Parts: sequence; C-alpha cells; structure tokens
Amino acid sequence: MHEKIFFGLLSGIFIFSSLFAKEIPFTLEDRDRLIKIETTLKEFQASVDKRFESIDKRFESIDKRFDQLTNIMIGIVMAFAGIVAVTIGFAIWDRKTALTPVVRMHRQLEDRQNLIERALRELAKKEPKVAEVLKHVGFL
Repeated sequence: MHEKIFFGLLSGIFIFSSLFAKEIPFTLEDRDRLIKIETTLKEFQASVDKRFESIDKRFESIDKRFDQLTNIMIGIVMAFAGIVAVTIGFAIWDRKTALTPVVRMHRQLEDRQNLIERALRELAKKEPKVAEVLKHVGFL
C-alpha cells in the first residue's frame, strides 16, 4: 500500500515538472564557450601530436643506435671468428712443418736399421759366433 502511494507521488512529480519545464535557448555566450572549447581541444591535439612526433623521433634514433650496436657486435664476432680460424690454421701448419723433419729422420733411421739388420744376417751366415749372439738376444 505504501508502495502505491510512493509511486503515485513520484509519477505526479514527474508529470507536474514536465508541464512547467521550459526549453532553455542556446545563447551567443554558449556558442562562444563551445568555440573556445573547440580551439582549446585543437591546441591540445596539436601539442599531443608534437609530443608523439618527438617520441617517434626518439624511438627512431634508438632504433638506429641498436642497429649500430648490432653491426658492431657482428663485427666483433666476425673478428673473433677470424682470429680463431687463423690460430687453428697456424697450429695445423706449425704441426705439419714441425713434424716433417721428424718423419724424414724416422724414415732415415728405419732405412739404416734395415741395412744393419741385413748386414747382421749376412754376417751371421758367415760367422757362427755372431749368429749365436743374435739368437741369444732374440734377433734371429
């Protein structure tokens, strides 16, 4: 019951207020205010655009710096790889050149050893004491 009375009073107030409502006319002062607001918004938009442009320029310069750093890092890596390759090449070359005389000397010693073995075998055929000594040491 109280609800019906409340809703009735509320709807009556709305109806009563709509009967006496007047349309407020749009004045020149209101128009001037809107123009000022529009001008202020345009200025604000222009300043925001300038700020974004400056930020874009900063990002571009940072991108250029990153590109430069990337190129420098690539150069450093390539220089390091070159140094490593040259060092490995030098080590292989040095080993080869250092071993060549040793291999030559080893072949000469093997040839001499073969000659000595043949000479001792020939001598052992003619001299029984030499043959006995060579058998004792395990050569024959």
